[in-house]
Amino acid sequence: MNDAPLTRPHILDVIQESAARLGFRMSCEERTGALLATLAASKPGGRFLEIGTGVGAGAAWMASGMDASSRLTTIEFNPGLHAAAAVTFFDDPRVELVCADASEWLREYDGEPFDLAFVDWRPGKFYQLDTLLNLLAPGGLYVVDDLLPQDTWPENHPERVDQFLEAWPRAGMVATPMSWASGLLVAAKTASARIP
Repeated sequence: MNDAPLTRPHILDVIQESAARLGFRMSCEERTGALLATLAASKPGGRFLEIGTGVGAGAAWMASGMDASSRLTTIEFNPGLHAAAAVTFFDDPRVELVCADASEWLREYDGEPFDLAFVDWRPGKFYQLDTLLNLLAPGGLYVVDDLLPQDTWPENHPERVDQFLEAWPRAGMVATPMSWASGLLVAAKTASARIP
């Protein structure tokens, strides 16, 4: 079975060129992106969150599955990466690009809950996990990637990943770890109460 994506966002080539120019090697893997597009399509009118925009590959995949009334907020700390992504999405009103420390943003956010959160950076995955899970609507999806070894991992990163995986299962969430693509965990929120 060929598990390569059946379709690709038309702007992905531009994003990959931008990543190469900037020396950015941590873009969303394409099979992960195809899954994100599918999950986004399952939430018409959905509110989506991405932690770790990079140059916009994950956002492009999510936007490709979103309908016209869906909205994506994507957070990037690095101003140079944020600027590169902003050029790509300047004419898509569904996508809000925020240049901010995701840790602070998660602490301060008090808006509507999210139907899907894709976490491609440390906040909301290796710390502030409960904070992020409490921003999900009931039935909201939580997706993290890069749980299999990557050549871009810093020296102490395997310990972080092990600790993250040991934190599951969790009350109020149904989760599936996947040794596929870059290594994923996909979870759905079952409870309307706060995650303890």
